[in-house]
Amino acid sequence: MRLIAEKSGRTDKYDRLRFIRDDGSETRTDMPRQGTLPHDLVHYIVESALPLQHGFLSLVAAGADASFVMQAMHEPGNQRVETEAVQAEAVVEALQTQLWSACFDQDAFLDGVNSASAARGKPAFDFSGMDPRAQLYDRALALLERWNQVPFRQSMDLVFDNGKD
Repeated sequence: MRLIAEKSGRTDKYDRLRFIRDDGSETRTDMPRQGTLPHDLVHYIVESALPLQHGFLSLVAAGADASFVMQAMHEPGNQRVETEAVQAEAVVEALQTQLWSACFDQDAFLDGVNSASAARGKPAFDFSGMDPRAQLYDRALALLERWNQVPFRQSMDLVFDNGKD
C-alpha cells in the first residue's frame, strides 16, 4: 500500500494522509499537527518494524476505511479490536510520548506500552530480543527529519508492506 503524506499550508492545523491500496482503492485521513511526527506516521514506523499483521495500516490495506479503524483503535473500552491492533496502538502511543520528550527512555517506553495495552484489556507486545530504540525510536527520528524537510503544500511517499504479499 502506498501512503502519501501531504503537508497543508503553513497555518493549517491538519495535514492529510492518503492510503492507496494495491487494488487502486483509497481512503484518507486528516493528521493533526502535534509538534512531532504525526500519529499516523508513527504507525508506519511501528507497523513496518514489528511482526504485527492486524495493526491500523494492515486493516486499512485490507480495505477498511481509515477513519473507522482510527475510531475503533483509539477507544480504550472497545474490546472487539483485535489484540494486535491494540498492541500496535499501544506501541505507537508510547513511542509518540518518547518523541515528544525528545529522548528515549526504554523503561518509560515499556511502561507506556504495558499501561496502554492493559487499559484496553489486552497483553502488551513482547519486546524480548528486540532493541526498541534502534528499531522504532531512531527510525521515527529519521522519518521526522524527512517529514520536516517536506515543504508546505508538498507530499512525501511511503510504501507499507505488511508482509502479506
